[in-house]
Amino acid sequence: MNTIPQLRRILKEYRTIAVVGLSADWYRPSYFAAKYMQEHGFRIIPVNPKYDSILGETCYPDLRSIPDPVDIVDVFRKPTDCAPIAHDAVAIGAKVLWLQIGVVNDEARQIAEAGDLEVVMDRCVKIEYARLFGGLGWFGVNTKVISARRPV
Repeated sequence: MNTIPQLRRILKEYRTIAVVGLSADWYRPSYFAAKYMQEHGFRIIPVNPKYDSILGETCYPDLRSIPDPVDIVDVFRKPTDCAPIAHDAVAIGAKVLWLQIGVVNDEARQIAEAGDLEVVMDRCVKIEYARLFGGLGWFGVNTKVISARRPV
């Protein structure tokens, strides 16, 4: 269980987020969460083998390919994919393994904790940042597109 003081400290202290599973599609939750965090002063490092760049940042195929230090590994992948990601997060010296809403994996938690990483599970980094540091911009999903139709 993560406490409010712990979440506040993590989001205040750590400023570089590798987003595993970040999509280049503007309507995907990973995209607007990363965009929000980027707009609030965080460095976003996209991790997705499908793309060369996302949100103006070089995209890497996996965590171990990132040449710079990473503080938070934010995971937008299904729970069964998380254990290898946790191993990689430990290997690169990340400080926090953050599993998004709906992503719960106790094996990944154990791997990360054994590697001295803090673990946040089943929470959205964007929602928590807006909740704890409110008044810093849009809180919802402002895509700047008004339409009732799904994207093609």
